[in-house]
Amino acid sequence: MLLPRFCYHEPENLEQALVIMNEVKGKGLPLAGGTDLLVNMKKGIMCPENLICVSGIQKLRQIHAAKGKMNIGACVRVGELAKSIEIRTFFSALAEGAMSLGSPLIRNMATIGGNIVTARPAADLPPSLMAYGARIMLRNIYGERLVVLEDFFKGPGETIRNSEEIVTEILLNKPPEYSGAAYMKLGVRQALEISIVNVAVYMELNAKDGAICKPRVILGSVAPTPIRAFSSEQILSGEKPSKALFESAAEAASSDCKPITDFRASEEYRKDMVKVLTKRALVKAYREARKE
Repeated sequence: MLLPRFCYHEPENLEQALVIMNEVKGKGLPLAGGTDLLVNMKKGIMCPENLICVSGIQKLRQIHAAKGKMNIGACVRVGELAKSIEIRTFFSALAEGAMSLGSPLIRNMATIGGNIVTARPAADLPPSLMAYGARIMLRNIYGERLVVLEDFFKGPGETIRNSEEIVTEILLNKPPEYSGAAYMKLGVRQALEISIVNVAVYMELNAKDGAICKPRVILGSVAPTPIRAFSSEQILSGEKPSKALFESAAEAASSDCKPITDFRASEEYRKDMVKVLTKRALVKAYREARKE
């Protein structure tokens, strides 16, 4: 299959890219890794008249950590996330999500911003990022706005990004000492697989009594967008970790999701697997929080 005809733009910096995005008035898309965009263009699903290549803009390809915060440029490759010592040390669930995405070839092309903006319900990176409370920066020629990631998605392939905006970076706060997170993915195959279900969890432990604080349970592939399992979080909050508690929270997470039946799995199977993966992820996150 051939690509449809389009005008190709290669701005030298972010400011030029924003000017071009404004000039094409909604008839263009940013191009980073292209692992989703170019495939969709070949299939005729997307036909932008303009592609604005942002992959060479160094400002968007940097990981910067300082003063308890980490900013990840939107064009940082997924493979770089998986290999980064700082990501693996402070954001282990994000590194796990990055390692589970596609093949080494795809990871070396795909970008963190692209994996977010495509808004695929089964995407690997959004659940972990949401578990860590990530925010994303959107910019156009008039200014910028900071959006909590869980508010960014509207539906499959739909986000709140305006047509003239570019996602420029992802902002994370480094987790405190007694905290842990985990990412779990289920697919038909071990590699190159789209998630049937994916789950990310995060928890902090109270230094005095070991009770769970600020839990987040994120479910992917079981709703039109990645979702928080609020019922599960309510069960966990303020309680001391135990096998019975994690089982109750996993049961609640299964009730919170709204999966569909498709050629990869049935609704019932997905609900059952949410329960299994949530419990496993909670155990893993708890062990990380305890430094086990």
